[in-house]
Amino acid sequence: MDILIWVGLGLVAGVLGKLIVRGKDPGGCVVTILLGIAGALLAGFVGRLAGIYGPDERAGWIAATLGAATILIVYNILRRR
Repeated sequence: MDILIWVGLGLVAGVLGKLIVRGKDPGGCVVTILLGIAGALLAGFVGRLAGIYGPDERAGWIAATLGAATILIVYNILRRR
């Protein structure tokens, strides 16, 4: 069930991450939302590994948005190569 919540959080985090990381993405909104979902999942998994989140806690909005922004930055760097 946590993964579904992370996905929902990732939808919003992807949009917020896109507002933070400017640039033209070839996939448009769909790719941005998918990268946002991946960012939210990344933030949740890393937070659990670091002990920030317990088993029943989800990543917060800030962590998910930072995760989405991080993945968008990496995506833009890899896309330029």
